[in-house]
Amino acid sequence: MILRLETMVLSGADLPVAVVRQQIASAIDIVIHLSRLRDRSRRVTEISEVVGLKDGEIQLNCLYRFQEQNEVDGHIIGQLARSAGVLVHQDKLKAAGIQEPSLEAENEVRNS
Repeated sequence: MILRLETMVLSGADLPVAVVRQQIASAIDIVIHLSRLRDRSRRVTEISEVVGLKDGEIQLNCLYRFQEQNEVDGHIIGQLARSAGVLVHQDKLKAAGIQEPSLEAENEVRNS
């Protein structure tokens, strides 16, 4: 998806790739990835946070990933499961007044 965004911008403007990537990384906070599974259903398969740039590449922090559990009558059964990734950028949530206990616990883990 990010490569497609880069391509669209570059096809319409004469900008360096590094500038385009910086703009994308600063404009997008969360990426929600949808996929079509083998049972033809469309599901959210990953939720990632855009952390920033590192060595010219956009860095993603996976927060949730779809875990398939079973298949019943040709339908995939599963759910999003929390990954090991910890939410890095919490400032916008705090500005909105959202301070869940889970965010506080993640801060403690990160700061220890």
